[in-house]
Amino acid sequence: MNSDVIRCCVVDDEPLAARLIASYVEKTPFMTLQGVYNSAREAVKVILSGEVDVVFLDIRMPQLSGMEFARLVPKGVQVVFVTAYSDHAVEAFRVGATDYLVKPVSFDEFSSASNRVKERLLSLPADNIRADGRLIVRIGRGLEQIVTCDILYVEALKDYVRIHLVGRSPVITQTSMKSIERHLPAESFMRIHRGFIVNTYRIERIDRQKVSVGGNILPVGESYRQIVGDYISSHFPGD
Repeated sequence: MNSDVIRCCVVDDEPLAARLIASYVEKTPFMTLQGVYNSAREAVKVILSGEVDVVFLDIRMPQLSGMEFARLVPKGVQVVFVTAYSDHAVEAFRVGATDYLVKPVSFDEFSSASNRVKERLLSLPADNIRADGRLIVRIGRGLEQIVTCDILYVEALKDYVRIHLVGRSPVITQTSMKSIERHLPAESFMRIHRGFIVNTYRIERIDRQKVSVGGNILPVGESYRQIVGDYISSHFPGD
C-alpha cells in the first residue's frame, strides 16, 4: 500500500450486489474505489497494473471463477470473497483470502473485513516475509483463517486457546498450545510460558521476567527464562 488510502475494486457478475459493495467502499473513509467489474476477465488488467490494494470478489462467475482469478492476483493484493455460498470458505483461505463474506452483507460485516484488510496491509513487514502466513482454526461450527503476522500472542485456556489479534477481538478455538506452536513459524513466535506464545515482531518491551505485547504485560515462566534470555542476547547484544 503506497498511502493511507486503500485502493479497491469490486468484481461481481450480479450488478446489484456489486453496487452494494461499491457503495460500502465509498462510505469507508480510508478506502477509494478504483472500479466495478461484472466479470473477472474485465478486472484482470487493473489488478495486474499494481493500482489495487484489495479486491472484493464474487466466486461463482462465468468464464473465470473467483477462485481461479484469486490465483492470478499478485502477491500483496488482498482478496475478500463476497459470495452467496458458504461452502467455499476452506478453499478461499487456501488461496490466501483475507476474509470471506456471505451475502447479504451488512455494512458492519463489510467494515470488520475492511479493518482486517487495513491492519494486514499496515502490519506486513517491509520485506513481506510472512512465512506461510496463514493459520486455519475452527471457530464454532466454521473455520477461520488468521494471518500469522496479525497475531499478538496466544494464551492457553485449559482445553482452548485464545488468540489475541491486532485491531480486533480475540478468537477462541478448541486446541492445545502444542498444536498451535507446531503450526506457527518458529522464526517469529516464541513460547515464554506454559500459558503464552508471543509474536516476536510485536514485542514492545522484554526482559527475563516479563514481556509486553499489545499493551499487555505477560510473565516469563521459570523454565522459559533461558529461551527468553537467549533471544535478548541475540537481538540486543550488550544488554
